[in-house]
Amino acid sequence: MYYQVLAFNHHNCEQALREQLAFSSDEEKKAFLSELVGFEFIHEAYIVSTCNRVEVVVATRDNFASYHSILGLLSQKSKVDFYLLKESVKRYDDEEAIMHIFTVVASLDSLVIGESQITGQVKDAYKFSYDNGFAARKLNRVVSYAVKCAAEVRNVTHISKNPISIASVAVAQAHKIYGANISGMTGIVIGTGEMGLIAAKHLLRLGCDVLLLGRDKEKTVAIAKELGENVRADTLEKLPKYINRYRLLFSATAATETIIQPHVIENHELDRVWFDMAIPRDIDDMGLEKLRLFRIDDLRSISNENYALKQEQAVKALDIVKRYKKEFYLWLRALSIEPVIKDMRLQAKEAVSKELERAIDKKFVPREYRENMQKMAEQMFNRFLHDATQNLRQSSTDKNGSNRVDAIKAIFEIDTDNVNVKQYKEEHHVKGYDK
Repeated sequence: MYYQVLAFNHHNCEQALREQLAFSSDEEKKAFLSELVGFEFIHEAYIVSTCNRVEVVVATRDNFASYHSILGLLSQKSKVDFYLLKESVKRYDDEEAIMHIFTVVASLDSLVIGESQITGQVKDAYKFSYDNGFAARKLNRVVSYAVKCAAEVRNVTHISKNPISIASVAVAQAHKIYGANISGMTGIVIGTGEMGLIAAKHLLRLGCDVLLLGRDKEKTVAIAKELGENVRADTLEKLPKYINRYRLLFSATAATETIIQPHVIENHELDRVWFDMAIPRDIDDMGLEKLRLFRIDDLRSISNENYALKQEQAVKALDIVKRYKKEFYLWLRALSIEPVIKDMRLQAKEAVSKELERAIDKKFVPREYRENMQKMAEQMFNRFLHDATQNLRQSSTDKNGSNRVDAIKAIFEIDTDNVNVKQYKEEHHVKGYDK
């Protein structure tokens, strides 16, 4: 069994392509995952689909086949050419895959290093697959270790002490542009999701008034009241009116098409600063001379300043990730051998019982000696197997030792696929989502 990640993220894939690959609904995810685990060589899978990345994580027995199958299904879903996807994807196999997953969950691979949202997003992605029958213990082991690793990174390095989201980076950039003059300005915030709320709260801290726009007026009004007296609420239908009045705008909706298009602009002389934080994008290409438009990928250079400040801590965090990856594989390899050793000893015990019973039936051994003979024979077998099992345990810590373990399983006809692994967990392992 192997692990594999196919990643389309802000490092290697343009925003436009990520938009085409993004999963817009749970039903779309279910359909894709159902087809994916329908392949006999893919055991489990989950999908991480955020504004910065679309990543498919699988437990598979054939990395070559799963790689081409995932790309094929993504091509069908997105209508993007297979070979374009092949050029844009970053593939991680086995230990590289585990390292990547741990790095992502610890927020070291994020557009903004140290942001805490990604840990929850990966946990939710796994849980969605688990709840729908597309993932189980094979990926549970990985996510459990990744979450524990992320917790240690946060506690030891304090890299997330002052977490910065895309929304807060956008507001910080607006503050940099307007300086002290931003206080008293009105910022339009489109969208009542997490990104929109973060932007609104940061604007309020800077002394701005906030105009919150959403599709559901009742919900939008309720959120505005919670945010305070400096927040007004209205519906998206009034958007053309407001964008021709106010210059500062932050948009983060789940719309599948752009909601702001050139034809709604009436006042072309207004200097505007807009931030499009949505995937797919909310704002069309506007062609306005007096518009400064920042999209998610544009915020990358801004976040690099934050990265520079956190670089030393990130290096320290990476050492923690490497240690967890090593511990994970030591645990996983040890876990794979314990059921094999137990089954070998059970086979020896069954053989002793069977042959002893046959010897008693043939009067070779008096029945009253049975218990003592059983103990003696089992001790002899255990002594015979002792060195072999110690060598197997030792080989399980070697990354190339899986071939030896597989050979033993084949020789002794041992099947560990349906073994309950909980009984073999070491104390340093943390429970994940097993129910």
